[in-house]
Amino acid sequence: MTLTQQIITIGLAAAGTMTTRFLPFLVFSPKKPTPKYIRYLGKALPLAVFAMLIVYCLKDVSFLTGSHGIPEAIAIAATIAVHVWRRNLFFSCVAGTAIYMILIHLI
Repeated sequence: MTLTQQIITIGLAAAGTMTTRFLPFLVFSPKKPTPKYIRYLGKALPLAVFAMLIVYCLKDVSFLTGSHGIPEAIAIAATIAVHVWRRNLFFSCVAGTAIYMILIHLI
């Protein structure tokens, strides 16, 4: 890509990011209550994304070769344990990922 194309690409990416960040504040007035379906999506989507991430991460795990899925099983158990302990989806995701990254280098 030329320098001009790189600048245009970065500008479009920044504009797209800013649009998706600012749009909810423009669409939903602070004076009115947030619609029920939006509140539902705010509760349901993080868990759905997390479930899809688990399926995606485990789709190629082979239980018959290599580490036999041991790092994955330990990381999932640790993620569940941290989530039960702290009740924080972000923290449990980061902790599980860190544990998994450590385990794939050790096992």
